Amino acid sequence: MPRITKVYTRTGDDGTTGLGTGERVSKEAPRIQAYGDVDELNAYIGLILTGTLPDELSAVLRTIQNELFHAGADLCIPDADKPKLPGPRIEPRHVAQLESWIDRFSESLAPLENFILPGGTPEAAQLHIARTVCRRAERTAIMLHHQEPISSDLIHYLNRLSDALFVFARYQNHSVGVEDPCWDSRS
Repeated sequence: MPRITKVYTRTGDDGTTGLGTGERVSKEAPRIQAYGDVDELNAYIGLILTGTLPDELSAVLRTIQNELFHAGADLCIPDADKPKLPGPRIEPRHVAQLESWIDRFSESLAPLENFILPGGTPEAAQLHIARTVCRRAERTAIMLHHQEPISSDLIHYLNRLSDALFVFARYQNHSVGVEDPCWDSRS
């Protein structure tokens, strides 16, 4: 566990930041953007957890927050350096767990017969925002992957997580008896 004794270091004043390897890179580097998007998603899930959610959904979201720290740890070390610097990573088991949660929370939901609009309860609307932030994090990770290798498990995880957040938003509305707003394609 890292021990943080001082929040500011002044080392980033020149527009660079340190990777997990100690290498300094620009704060606008694709790798930094990727784990910045993952961090933003994690913060947004933290906001959602301040709302009123079913206990089982809160527990899942807390687990996901921890896994998003794994994703950040995965992204902050280039793949070539990972054998020398073992640490938390996103693994196939994390993707499988997301699929299990999607299936479990979908059981009580009616099949989709139309596209739905983000909304319903405030928490469901925020889950939809988190879904879009997750999609951005996935796109950023894919852009990074086009430049240098990153874990395919991480990309699969972000893809599945956005699906899970969609289901969680529907489940949140369902749990309090609020219908998902539907798209009216004829208006």
